[in-house]
Amino acid sequence: MPSIRTLVACAALLALGSPPALRAQAPAPRPSPSPQPRPHAARVSVDPALVQVDDGDTVQIRWSASDAEQVRILGIDTPETRHVEHDLPYDQPFGREAEAFAQGAFATAERIELRRSSTLDPFGRTLGYLWIDGRNYSVLVVTARLAEESVTRYGDNGLPQEAAEVLAAAKNAGPLPFESPGAFRARMREVSRWMKDRGIYPAH
Repeated sequence: MPSIRTLVACAALLALGSPPALRAQAPAPRPSPSPQPRPHAARVSVDPALVQVDDGDTVQIRWSASDAEQVRILGIDTPETRHVEHDLPYDQPFGREAEAFAQGAFATAERIELRRSSTLDPFGRTLGYLWIDGRNYSVLVVTARLAEESVTRYGDNGLPQEAAEVLAAAKNAGPLPFESPGAFRARMREVSRWMKDRGIYPAH
């Protein structure tokens, strides 16, 4: 049986906490969002020919040869597609389906409108809602059960009416057939770290 002196010593060590070498490294803080320099008070028209789909919740608008605007679509988080440069060595189930949904929706659009939030995201991308022929794209993809609503996690970004529409669509859509994309990204970061440590992470 341990002596009283040993028990006291153990209690003191617990009170002090783990040694620095054993403590988990705290994740680096994300950069703060910055103000949106482009117009954001109302919807702006976008020529459908200028829109290029990256995945189910991100598009690029190439306003000119020297001006490309990355838009992270608000209200939604779609399953991920493979991007090895972002620690995503594998597709998430339903990621390609969400990407195909976006490609079809924007390719057939006759009229597209964008309403930007007043801030960029921490990576410098525009945050905004897009309308396809008058219909909120975020509502469309949530209704198709190919996106998780992100309003609960991130708030309405100063666009409460649009956010409320997404929440209503998510309530009607019911449970989703895929893992939360945020949980998938976290798991893939661990997988990527393990693969890189062993020199087996894909180059492209």
